[in-house]
Amino acid sequence: MADRYAVVTGAGQGIGRAAAQALLADGWHVTVLGRRLEPLQETVAGWESGNAITCDVGDREQVEAAFTEVKSRFGRLDLLFNNAGRGAPAVDFDELSLENWRGVVAANLDGTFFCAQAAYRIMKNQSPKGGRIINNGSISAHAPRPGAAAYTATKHAVTGLTKQIALDGRKHDITASQIDIGNAATPMTERMTKGVLQPDGSMMVEPRMDVALVGKTVAHMASMPLEANIPFLTIMATKMPWLGRG
Repeated sequence: MADRYAVVTGAGQGIGRAAAQALLADGWHVTVLGRRLEPLQETVAGWESGNAITCDVGDREQVEAAFTEVKSRFGRLDLLFNNAGRGAPAVDFDELSLENWRGVVAANLDGTFFCAQAAYRIMKNQSPKGGRIINNGSISAHAPRPGAAAYTATKHAVTGLTKQIALDGRKHDITASQIDIGNAATPMTERMTKGVLQPDGSMMVEPRMDVALVGKTVAHMASMPLEANIPFLTIMATKMPWLGRG
């Protein structure tokens, strides 16, 4: 198809911005979602094929309204990059507040589900039907960091959701993938330049990698024809402590 339409969530900065701009550079029409309009507009500035909609992915009504607008404006959806998410301050397990637990679950799990379901519904009913959903997992979907129960639990859950979408979507030519990212240089990982807690109790500065590399990887996954899929892909800073973490 000459025209391809994508939605990227959490696209006001960091990984979401890098992915949206990589897709735009590859010729996609990209709608970016996020809670604040100005950063979204900065992401798509200079691109006629870019569109910005404010949306809190943890609010189902806002998600439904955003995807209804995408369907009304463009007529179809070929790709969703489910990127929006958040963490919480590192605390011992018994000190995790219900407020922080629910906030992380709302952003990382509820938001991923709401957006994937809205995208799936469009992809299932359009002609020609089908599409691709890429979920942002994490290294923490495989191995936790200290004091990160909510983040770790939600990222493990995203893995199960990715598998289920890929299975249920087969009959509709819808597939799902997960990209697990370790230490991309974004505002969220800025703390790593000052040292972060390690499983042995020490503090260590951790290497990071250019976030543009993640954007290009998402665009590569998105470029695959629907007859092929990269179900799980890990991209990480080479020297970060994951292989052998603990």
